[in-house]
Amino acid sequence: MKELFLGSGIAHSILLFAFVIASGLWLGKKKVKGISIGSTWILFLGILLSHFGFRADPAALAFMKDFGLILFVFSIGMQVGPGFFQSFRKGGVGLNLLAAGMILLGVLVTLSIHWITGESLTTMVGVLSGAVTNTPGLGAAQHTMLDALVAEGQTAQAAEEATAALASAYAVSYPLGVIGVISVLILLKSLFRIDLKKERAQLEELDKDSQDTARRMHCEVENPAVFGKKLSEVMVGHTDQFLVSRLMRGSEIFSPGPDTVLEQGDKVLIVTSQPNVEAVRIVFGEEVPMHLEDWLQQDENLVIRRLCISKSSLTGKQLRSLHIRNTYGVTVTRVARAGVELVARPSLQLQMGDTITVVGTVEGIDQVARIVGNKPETLSRPNLVPIFFGIALGVIVGSIPIAFPGIPQPVKLGLAGGPLIIAILLGHFGPKWGITTYTTISANMMLREVGISFFMAAVGLGAGENFVSSVVSGGYRWILYGAMITLIPTFLTGLIARLVFKFNFYRICGLISGGSTNPPTLAFAQGAYGTDYTSINYATVYPLTTFLRVLSAQILILFAVA
Repeated sequence: MKELFLGSGIAHSILLFAFVIASGLWLGKKKVKGISIGSTWILFLGILLSHFGFRADPAALAFMKDFGLILFVFSIGMQVGPGFFQSFRKGGVGLNLLAAGMILLGVLVTLSIHWITGESLTTMVGVLSGAVTNTPGLGAAQHTMLDALVAEGQTAQAAEEATAALASAYAVSYPLGVIGVISVLILLKSLFRIDLKKERAQLEELDKDSQDTARRMHCEVENPAVFGKKLSEVMVGHTDQFLVSRLMRGSEIFSPGPDTVLEQGDKVLIVTSQPNVEAVRIVFGEEVPMHLEDWLQQDENLVIRRLCISKSSLTGKQLRSLHIRNTYGVTVTRVARAGVELVARPSLQLQMGDTITVVGTVEGIDQVARIVGNKPETLSRPNLVPIFFGIALGVIVGSIPIAFPGIPQPVKLGLAGGPLIIAILLGHFGPKWGITTYTTISANMMLREVGISFFMAAVGLGAGENFVSSVVSGGYRWILYGAMITLIPTFLTGLIARLVFKFNFYRICGLISGGSTNPPTLAFAQGAYGTDYTSINYATVYPLTTFLRVLSAQILILFAVA
């Protein structure tokens, strides 16, 4: 029993990890003034126990740190991958440019402190990672420094000890990295006298103009050019713009097919998106004052149901390839994906986990349900094959050296950047290639939390031995340095976003939270300001920000050890 609690074997290491993670997560639920640093408590507890002599097996420590980091960044990439490239539309480019500018400002502040004070650049990289709460950046910096020192002829143990200073600087500057960004948001809200109701109303108005979000229209056929024409003839050139869901002729309501002939006075229920509203009016006629209930009350033969796509074989297939309307007389009106309702365009590529809204007879819908699967319980089963193949490919890509002019050594994406890039590409292109990458939100969150918990515990247990001596011998200055790296770039970015780009306050919250890779700030903004709009913009900039943070940390380390 003494070996279990005070030794250094595998059983002792597992017990130590379990205690540090469980205790840290419990403390992470505690809030002070509505603010919590979450799983970072794991890091501090690991440092504390390591300082008092509790050591984990070195091999287990190294494995937990690397594997935890991989799980963390890969799950992030899989979550944001499907919407990553699409996020560059509708202002996504401006958001990402501002986020990149904020990263550049942080690097410049870091270098300025290094040049002015003479503080070690390797230590300043740790301060930078903590000040922007960027754990993958810390991991990438440690790996790069370890590889560089070993390449210079130092022993692996000596190189590991040298990287411990990075974790110490990270831990010292991290708490103010959370509090500082939240303080900037509060300051910006006060400085610009933000009216939250007005800001939210502006975003809701923009949502109505979304390129993809579904919008219903009720029109009367008034255009003489379409009288007596088949619906298939009318839809030529418009199949990706709108969909005729139902038609009302007198007291009869039915789902029109390609051969349905339009007559003057017919009323049609159309599903489209905001940019195509005017085209619908030109083709059919003006909107009439009707509601969805008007169709439902008189519609005795047709029913509306929501079916989930649970067959992996449908991943990447276009909606038109299922021939649902022609074969079964059923109309797909909308497709729900990740909480967003999309127009059911014939060219829309389906993904496992999508939910389709269909209109038709009970018999027809039952047939469609068999085609798409409609078995929600199967979606809860983890799909691990693409995850582990993706991780393997990510590790390979992360190990490829990339030479940049002016940089003394080739840069590697490492165990943070490689899996992140592959996960984003897999999440985006996987369905197009017929690869099922769907995982439930809960499964993704489990992978992410397990990964970051392993990594934090390993970093803390590895850094605690020299943490106090590092702080006492001058590390207390890291708090001031970290505050400057946190406050200057975020405040300037917020000013530019509001004054130059005229960004909505909620977009600024998402930009700053994602640009500083700061989940606690995101949680604060959503809780204090009462909206999920912030998370949309957070997700827009997070992938590129994480990649640039990882890359910039590696480049700084390479210059430091050159």
